[in-house]
Amino acid sequence: MEVKIKLGFKSDEEFYTVNGTQNRVEIDMYNPEKKQAQSPMELLLSGLIACAAVDIISMIKKRRKELKDFSGEVIGNRTDEIPRKFNRIHIHYDLTSPDLTKAEAEKIIKMAVEKYCSVASSISENITLTHDFNIIR
Repeated sequence: MEVKIKLGFKSDEEFYTVNGTQNRVEIDMYNPEKKQAQSPMELLLSGLIACAAVDIISMIKKRRKELKDFSGEVIGNRTDEIPRKFNRIHIHYDLTSPDLTKAEAEKIIKMAVEKYCSVASSISENITLTHDFNIIR
């Protein structure tokens, strides 16, 4: 399956991308005080945490467990040397559920991140990828 993204230029540090269904993503490389969009590296982290989240939620629902809320955070550590790639990424999820057990959540999240998430599979070879979670009742 081919995935195609087109890039558009706005300024030296500002771009946008458009996919095949015309969904647009703004991208910039500005300093924090001028920043209005995510950088390419932030988009990679966003894609990773959202990709695994889709699989996690799907597996929870297949087990007929109630999920009242779901959120997460991803932290990437970059090397100091150019190209300043990620060498460690940690994902944390908060799951609000009255009936999901810790063992179920652990198994589901592990499978989502390590087996099913195509973003994680695409980047995990040279990155230490860890994850944890918290169940809120």
